Amino acid sequence: MPKVLLADPDPKTREHLRDLLADRGFAFDLATDVREALHPIAEGGVDLVLCDLALPGGGGMRLLEAIHELHPDTAVVLLSAFGSVQDAVLAMRHGAADFLGKPFSADQVLVAVDRALEKSALQRENHQLKAALDDRLRLDNVVGTGPRMQAIFKTIKAVADTRTTVLVTGESGTGKTLLARALHSLSTRRNGPFVEVNCGALPESLLESELFGHKKGAFTGATHDKVGKFEAANGGTIFLDEIGTSSPAFQIKLLRVLQDRIVERVGDNRTLAVDVRVVLATNKDLAAAVEEGEFREDLYYRINVVSVEMPPLRERRDDIESLARHFLQRFSDEHGRAVAGFTADALAALAQAPWPGNVRQLENMIERAVVLSRGRRIELEDLPTDLDARGLIPATTAPGTATGSSAGSIADDPVLPLKQALELPEKRIIERALAHCDGNRERTAKLLEINRSTLFSKLRKYGIR
Repeated sequence: MPKVLLADPDPKTREHLRDLLADRGFAFDLATDVREALHPIAEGGVDLVLCDLALPGGGGMRLLEAIHELHPDTAVVLLSAFGSVQDAVLAMRHGAADFLGKPFSADQVLVAVDRALEKSALQRENHQLKAALDDRLRLDNVVGTGPRMQAIFKTIKAVADTRTTVLVTGESGTGKTLLARALHSLSTRRNGPFVEVNCGALPESLLESELFGHKKGAFTGATHDKVGKFEAANGGTIFLDEIGTSSPAFQIKLLRVLQDRIVERVGDNRTLAVDVRVVLATNKDLAAAVEEGEFREDLYYRINVVSVEMPPLRERRDDIESLARHFLQRFSDEHGRAVAGFTADALAALAQAPWPGNVRQLENMIERAVVLSRGRRIELEDLPTDLDARGLIPATTAPGTATGSSAGSIADDPVLPLKQALELPEKRIIERALAHCDGNRERTAKLLEINRSTLFSKLRKYGIR
């Protein structure tokens, strides 16, 4: 249902416009001056503004400029009893969708409203398409505006169309997988397969078969020929994550693949040529591992042709706000939530948090906040109480509870032990998350960033079914 702001000092005009548009199913906000009009604009959600050119507090042109600064997709129709052609031209140049002289007929208003909303919808669609394009230009959702990330983007773009092996290093959660996908999407191999293998998740006995394939009868349980990941990635990119955990025996075979571009299935004497781009990632210090004899020196030099180090989030604080807004937009769209931004306090808390889990932790936290938030903006109280060990977020606050001067009768409530006092907001948060996930407990645990056994224990504790 479209929402309209009627900003006019004349009560008769406001009443006339409201009656005229009520049959269209619009929701309304009313304002008599610029200051009053800016409140619903700042909160967001206004689709159309009908504003008097002589609005007290600065005039309709000032409000028009403020609207285009805060929400450029909001349509504005200016009204004036003494407007001239020059006023109309000036208004249109500053972004007004239309200009109507008073008195106006019902048909004039309805035509202007329909035209303005149509224009606004087209602008919103164009911005969404541009945002989608910008995501591709930002290396396939790898977001970063600081100098370190821009240097990484420059390197990735420079090597994208080569077959050079790339080693991506950095702590867990810094975005190494995303960077590998971005490298693939920017290369001429983008139409080929992208095959990801987590070397740390596979036991050594299965890793060789998984990557190189095997012949039927090669070992117990090999009941048929199996195509390995390298063969499956032919013509594309293979991404070997956690390469630092691989065994010496596997490292020898990987070295041969990188040198000769051939693979040999387990139990087969034939070799197969593969045309594949190899990207590897690790959170270990491979140079130190070489010195300690845990990683082959010749393989290290073979894979360390182009090395990219993903910095931890605590070292790229300039990117936190842009990352948070990126995740906010994504999860608002995914979950169908009308969350438009962050309060200043929430952004300050995000910017100062230590982020031991890096970008992955920020991503999960923003998704949780979007799902649990009740307003149009993420507030400090929507963020986890343990975001910062220094207490940036009040430990006694939870979504849906009162804070500060709005606490009402909290002072009159009995003082309870802290553990007991925190149980009610914790129960409410779990119930809301469970309802959002349609009762799926695995998704609920992921959303709340706790393991399933902890969630099950709390469900039993609070009698939640």
